Amino acid sequence: MADPGLEPESEPESVFPREVGLFADSYSEKSRFCFCGHVLNITQNFGSRLGVAASVWDAAGPLLLQPPQPWPTFHTGPWLYASASSKELLMKLRRKTGYSFVNCKKALETCGGDLKEAESWLHKQAQKEGWDKAVKLHGRKTKEGLIGLLQEGNTTVLVEVNCETDFVSRNSKFQQLVQQVAVGTLLHCQNLKDQLATYSKGFLNSTELSELRAGPDREGSLKDQLALAIGNLGENMILKRAAWVKVPSGFYVGSYVHGAMHSPSLHNLMLGKYGALVICETSEQKANLEDLGRRLGQHVVGMAPLSVGSLDDEPGGETETKMLSQPYLLDPSITLGQYVQPQGVSVVDFVRFECGESEEAAEAE
Repeated sequence: MADPGLEPESEPESVFPREVGLFADSYSEKSRFCFCGHVLNITQNFGSRLGVAASVWDAAGPLLLQPPQPWPTFHTGPWLYASASSKELLMKLRRKTGYSFVNCKKALETCGGDLKEAESWLHKQAQKEGWDKAVKLHGRKTKEGLIGLLQEGNTTVLVEVNCETDFVSRNSKFQQLVQQVAVGTLLHCQNLKDQLATYSKGFLNSTELSELRAGPDREGSLKDQLALAIGNLGENMILKRAAWVKVPSGFYVGSYVHGAMHSPSLHNLMLGKYGALVICETSEQKANLEDLGRRLGQHVVGMAPLSVGSLDDEPGGETETKMLSQPYLLDPSITLGQYVQPQGVSVVDFVRFECGESEEAAEAE
């Protein structure tokens, strides 16, 4: 690097000497350079038949006699040395949160290596970015998604979460969101203090669903988890609706999910594109109730009735939308009522969800 104090015309173009003719008259040429903070004066003597005869380094002596300077050191924070412990912290935070190594490293640096604080910092940053992205994506159509069905004890819930593409609906992070919504709805239903003489059924719209707690092991509400999912997956999503059913002794809830797949982390959660709950009253517990309930759920999904009707309804005409007078899906030669009557159960109610259906169709059902 040239000495910045030199006049422009005296600055050399190169650190190498100029080429001269072998038979030119002899002459001397002086140059000055700045090297590692020292000014270096160079005298080059040229002879008429010898080319470059000698180079005298006037300032090299003091430079070479100085002791070697230590290399500069770089600091990345008090905790972040290339040690096994710091790498272990980074890997642990990465496995626990699922965020990138770059973000996990930044979180640990920001929080001085405190794992708990780093995890909290990551969640807050992701939530902020998720809300920002949710605002930008708001209004984009969400016709895809999943239905989630969760049963525990005498309580059964059905939820719908929508996204923009089928590709995202198959993503494990989106399925995790559906699971959180189902668990949140189940906890809400179980916390309702009611004395059951008969079955009870309820619905939650998008706003009510968003305000539910995310679950026993998560902070915040379901809308916070929704923002995180939007930030991670980059699509608009909505928590569309939920339904819950609680039954006392003497009742049974049959269920069915079309194209069902089990949640990878919750064995009793079923995911699919269609779901149905069928509430039956029975005088005694029968061994085949689970299979019967699944068949009734299949019928509700396939035939999309609007009401239960009665065993006295005649098939055809306006009764085609009444469940018991419809041709039985698995055997159209008989009505559903004719199939159910010998089983010793009475169908009293049902719930049907179809993923992506319009608000009008959902309200009609």
